[in-house]
Amino acid sequence: MKQGLKIAVIGGGSSYTPELVEGFIRDYGDLPVRELWLVDIEAGLNKLNIVGELAKRMVAASGLPIDIHLTTDRRQAIRGADFVSTQMRIGMLEARVRDETIPLRHGVIGQETTGPGGMMKALRTIPVLLDICKDIKELAPQAWLLNFTNPAGMVTEAIHKYGGVRSIGLCNAPIGLIKLVSARYNTQPERIYAEFAGLNHLHWVTRIEVEGEDKLQELLENREQYAASNVPQHGWDPDFLRSLQALPSYYLKYYYLTDFMLQEQLNSTNKGGTRAEVVKRVEDELFKLYSDPQLKEKPKQLEQRGGAYYSEAAVNLMRSLHNGTNDIQTLNVPNRGTIDFLPDDACIEVNCVVTKNGPLPLPLTKIPQPVKGLMHAVKTYEQLAIEAAVNGDRALALQALAHHPLVPSVSTAKALLTEMLEANRDYLPRFFD
Repeated sequence: MKQGLKIAVIGGGSSYTPELVEGFIRDYGDLPVRELWLVDIEAGLNKLNIVGELAKRMVAASGLPIDIHLTTDRRQAIRGADFVSTQMRIGMLEARVRDETIPLRHGVIGQETTGPGGMMKALRTIPVLLDICKDIKELAPQAWLLNFTNPAGMVTEAIHKYGGVRSIGLCNAPIGLIKLVSARYNTQPERIYAEFAGLNHLHWVTRIEVEGEDKLQELLENREQYAASNVPQHGWDPDFLRSLQALPSYYLKYYYLTDFMLQEQLNSTNKGGTRAEVVKRVEDELFKLYSDPQLKEKPKQLEQRGGAYYSEAAVNLMRSLHNGTNDIQTLNVPNRGTIDFLPDDACIEVNCVVTKNGPLPLPLTKIPQPVKGLMHAVKTYEQLAIEAAVNGDRALALQALAHHPLVPSVSTAKALLTEMLEANRDYLPRFFD
C-alpha cells in the first residue's frame, strides 16, 4: 500500500499555487501529500517553472517529504492521483480582456464569470475539462476532481453530466464571508454558521449565526461590505436588504445595481484598463516576487488577487474527503431536490456535510420568494450554455445569451454572439467546424 497522497494540479503555473502549497504544508498531519504534480501547457511553462521553484523552496523550508514535479504531461500527472485540482484559464488573460471589453461596447456588463463574458469562458473551458475527465477515468478512476475553474458552477455541472468522474466545484466567496464575519465578531470561523442558498456567484445568505446567536439582521442593518477586490464597491440599498431578509453575494451587484456597475466598468476601462489588465499587473508583480531565490513563503501580495482563499478552500475539502470528517462546507453539487424549483441535475451552491464518500447537501431552511425567479432564469441560461459548449451549437448559444438577465434584447445577443465567437475562434473549434 502506498504511503501518502498524489495530487495533480492542472494549471499549476497559476499565481494561486503558493497558497495551495502553504495549505499542504500546514495540514500535512491530516493530509499527507507524498507527490504534488504541477501541470501546465507549453505557453505557461515559464510561470510553471517560477511557481514550481518557489513551491520546492517552501517545501524544503518545511522539512516535509513532499516531492514536487513540474510537467506539461497531463497524463503522467493524473496517473494514480488521489485528487486532481483544476485552476485553468483557457486563452489566458488575453481572452479575459476580450470577455470584459466586447460586451461593454454593446452596453452590457463585461465580466469573466457572468453575462456574455462568462458564457464565452464556459464555451472555451467545458470541452477542455471534459477532455481531462477522459484521462481521469482511464488513469485515476477513483480520484476526486476538485474544480475551481470559473464559471465553477457551470463547469462542474458539465462534468457531472458528461465527465463521468467524481467531481465537486468550489469557490472562494463562501470562505471569504466566513473570514469577514469571523474578524468582525472576533471569533473562530468554526463558531460561525452561514446558510448559503443559490448558484455559484448567484447565492444569498439567509442565516448567519455567531456562537449560536442570529446576526443576520445586524449585518443587514450595518450593510457590511462583504465584497471582493474584483467587484467595484457600491453600497446596497438598506430598504432593499431589509425587505429581502438575505445578504446577497457581491456578484449579485451586477444584477441588482446594473446601471452603476456598468458605468463603473466603463469608467475603469477608460482610466486604468479592465479588471483583467489590473490582474495582469498584479500577476507581473507576484511573479517578480516568486522569482526571488530567497523567497520561501507565500507573499502577502497574493491576497490582492480576487481569488484569495480559493486554495484554502481546496485544501480544506481534500482534508475532509480524505479523513471523512463530516464537517460542513459550502460547495457546488448536483441539486437532487435540494432546491425544489430547479432541475435535479442542476449544479447549486449550498452547505454540505463532507463525508469520505462525498458531499451531502443540507436541507435549506429558507429561500426568499423574490430571488426564485432570478435563480431560475440564470440556471436556465447556464443549462443552455452548457449544451451549447458540449455540442458547438450556435442556436443554443443564442438562446442562452438572449435569456440571460443582463442581456437587454435579442438583437444585442445576436451581435454579441457573432463578435465574441469570432474573437474566440482559436479556442472554439466545435463552433467553426
